[in-house]
Amino acid sequence: MRKRLKRLLPDHDAVRDNRWLRPFASTLLHPRLWHLNRHSAAGAVAIGLFCGLIPGPLQMLGAAVGCVLLRVNLPLALITTLYTNPLTIVPLYFAAFGLGNLALGNGGDGFTAPPELVGMDLAGWVAALIGWMSGLGKPLALGLVMLSASLSATGYLVVKGVWRFWLIRQWRGRQGRAQRKGGPAGPP
Repeated sequence: MRKRLKRLLPDHDAVRDNRWLRPFASTLLHPRLWHLNRHSAAGAVAIGLFCGLIPGPLQMLGAAVGCVLLRVNLPLALITTLYTNPLTIVPLYFAAFGLGNLALGNGGDGFTAPPELVGMDLAGWVAALIGWMSGLGKPLALGLVMLSASLSATGYLVVKGVWRFWLIRQWRGRQGRAQRKGGPAGPP
């Protein structure tokens, strides 16, 4: 599992050789940002899931800052933010709005349909969309924080659990092979 993840993630040299990232190399090349173990993987997934709901192109920047502050695996956190994409962002934001609306005690009211593109030029439609989104206000903001936190906590616990299950399975397999050969079994 660890070897497979390492093959998928970019390496140290890719960051060092990138001319745009070179000014930040001393920070971004810290060994703990590239080390992959169950603690750094769980933290990276949690940060990636939390930052994935940040609006716009700031998701990966938020994940990178979180990784630098908490010293968890940077590439895995950046990849994890990609769960939000043009296909998933609308249902996730709709769920966040519903969650925030429920938490504020508004029940099901307060949602208005998004503006239609028909009969508007692009600038008019963007202005109408911004007005519509600002009308969603508190329920959406609270819901995004609540959804991000719950996804983050769930991702952290799932990665920890799956990694532990995999380790125990490996240890038991090693014990079985050692017993068949008559040698030491290794960790329990």
